[in-house]
Amino acid sequence: MDIDVTQHLGTVTREVASRDQDGKPAKAVIVSRTYDTTPADLWDAFTTAERLPRWFLPISGDLRPGGRYQLQGNAGGEILVCDPPRHLKLTWEFGGQTSWVEVRIAKHGSGSRLTLEHLVPVDDHWNQYGPGATGVGWDLALVGLTQHVAAVQGFTAEAGMQWMMSENGKSFVRGSSDAWGRANIASGTDEATAAAAVSRTTAAYTGV
Repeated sequence: MDIDVTQHLGTVTREVASRDQDGKPAKAVIVSRTYDTTPADLWDAFTTAERLPRWFLPISGDLRPGGRYQLQGNAGGEILVCDPPRHLKLTWEFGGQTSWVEVRIAKHGSGSRLTLEHLVPVDDHWNQYGPGATGVGWDLALVGLTQHVAAVQGFTAEAGMQWMMSENGKSFVRGSSDAWGRANIASGTDEATAAAAVSRTTAAYTGV
């Protein structure tokens, strides 16, 4: 699978914002994209155990407010808010760290707009990689969601993983990392710090 890298990167809005979480500084990595489908269908694709494995990862657990979920080989956590088809909020627990993911879906013209905010603590990991570590990951995930919602022939989550390692996939990663660097600068980070974080993030994702 190959995609139009410039087109996919250009359809996403990216923002970095300062927040406070439990009295401690945090950063919100915010990504937004419009899909040519209904809010109900987009919600179903993003939240159900049947459809998530088709573009992202298998999920298990008690998938209702107060329940706990587990993404296979990745994050787990508690479902804090589940208001179909508009609002989802959950903890994102991975590698001994807890962050928070909030998803909102709204009708937008003839389609639907998904806005995802991932709130992460300002720690050594953030200081080293900036928003790209989180942002590039979600950019990649939203490519998969786009392929799935559009019912692209032959697309599977496994094909998406293989694409990530292709030159086309790495080109997308480089472009995404650069875009998050620009969002980081727009949030007030100095250019040298942002550029260093972009370099580390790109290397981590591409293995170069």
